[in-house]
Amino acid sequence: MNRVLVERNRYFDSVFLMRISRDLEQLPGVHQATVAMGTPANLANLEKAGFVTTQAIDSSESFAARESSQTIHANDLVIAIDGESEDSVAAAEEALERLLAGTETAAGAAGDTPQAESIGEALRIDPDINLAVVSVPGAYAAREARRALRRGLHVMLFSDNVSVEDEIALKDEAIERGLLMMGPDCGTAILNGTPLGFANVCRRGAIGIVGASGTGIQEISSLVHRMGGGISQAIGTGGRDLSADVGGAMSRFGIEALAQDPETEVIVVVSKAPAASVVPELLETLAAAGKPSVVQFVGFDPDKADPGWLDGQARFAVTLEQATSFACEEAGYDPEVPQTLPIDPPTVDGNILGLYCGGTLCQEAWAQLSRAGLDVVSNVAFDPSKKVHPEMETTGHALWDLGDDVFTVGRPHPMIEPALRDERVVKAGEDPRVGLALVDCVLGYGAHPDPAASLADAAKRAISAARSDGRTLYIVASVTGTDLDPQNATEQRATLEQAGITVAGSNADAVRIAARYVQGARA
Repeated sequence: MNRVLVERNRYFDSVFLMRISRDLEQLPGVHQATVAMGTPANLANLEKAGFVTTQAIDSSESFAARESSQTIHANDLVIAIDGESEDSVAAAEEALERLLAGTETAAGAAGDTPQAESIGEALRIDPDINLAVVSVPGAYAAREARRALRRGLHVMLFSDNVSVEDEIALKDEAIERGLLMMGPDCGTAILNGTPLGFANVCRRGAIGIVGASGTGIQEISSLVHRMGGGISQAIGTGGRDLSADVGGAMSRFGIEALAQDPETEVIVVVSKAPAASVVPELLETLAAAGKPSVVQFVGFDPDKADPGWLDGQARFAVTLEQATSFACEEAGYDPEVPQTLPIDPPTVDGNILGLYCGGTLCQEAWAQLSRAGLDVVSNVAFDPSKKVHPEMETTGHALWDLGDDVFTVGRPHPMIEPALRDERVVKAGEDPRVGLALVDCVLGYGAHPDPAASLADAAKRAISAARSDGRTLYIVASVTGTDLDPQNATEQRATLEQAGITVAGSNADAVRIAARYVQGARA
């Protein structure tokens, strides 16, 4: 049975609610649980998942004051639970209240910090605040971000569903005020050594990053740490910043900020494929910064690039790993690129199946395998002829970004709850068409507290199932994170290796291993 409850005017951060949803799904008898704000997008996703939101039960005392009892608003909390019985659903509801109240209590117990309910109140409590993280429903996000800017605060706008027009206006105003406007849909940043959103703990150092890609920033910053370097700042811009409409406004502003930062000696720009029209001005800004610079456009192919891009002082990298290596060289860190390529690779009988939590990592893998001469399809392929969706039947090599919206309907993002990916790893062991599973394991704040444990369990089951069928299933993984992260990258790698997984030194390294395995010879 399933039930949908609505609690009026009760707002919580979306990442926190994803974690709550994950915890509820671990309860006995609970098949599915989603706790989210009542935005149109969330309601549509719940409907797709089989929940009837028009029949939601209102549990708030203010119910009678509402003009329409059938209307769910973006600032209403929606709880959708599918359980095997009335008792299991009721138990989940009770657990939900404990989880919500427990978090509020824990926050107070951590230091009895007063809880502000507005930006103005927060500044009255602590006048030294200089940054606001905005994570509210998209309908209100631009308004709150604008309020923060007008209070003289830098902004990290985690919210999505913000219009392009609002994004342009917010960034224009921020630049006029000399402030960062990171976002919308900015999930990663590291400012003055403080990780924000989905970010990793890295030592301080000389390399500054401007990124329109969250997992791109995570992969580079983590590899910089592993190669002995350090991060001065990592400024997220939001994924649309290098689109033709937005024009790279915050990327250029971020580069200029790093140019003025005495701690930054090298500047790295990372993004998914930008609009070609914004690149020349971006490169001009890098040249004007007067510092060594590295550019990594995920999927970048030097042979297809505008020759003018390559004539300047910026070094273009083909992979995130190479971008890190270039940056460390420029900063004088003498990097050792992590590689675990086999001397005598086996010949894999079957296809590559990529199951990714990080969208940028999946795109990089697709581009890299395609350059290696393999015919690969993906839901994030740059080539329209190679782009697929989950309803399509695939017969060859296929890579899936499982963080795409189509996979997260009614479920937390797989970086927060990797069960969706792990379920598919298990199924790969039962599929005779699959010879190698290519996976990522993303650590850091905001991510699952122990993703390697659940992936290792799934890998053991998959490898065993394939062996029982007379086949060999190879699993190759990369770990994005550092030994300073809450999950500890060294321990996570050890857990995966003990399960029979080949753990590569980077995402690019994992893809090289996969290519050599399926090609059966050293490339």
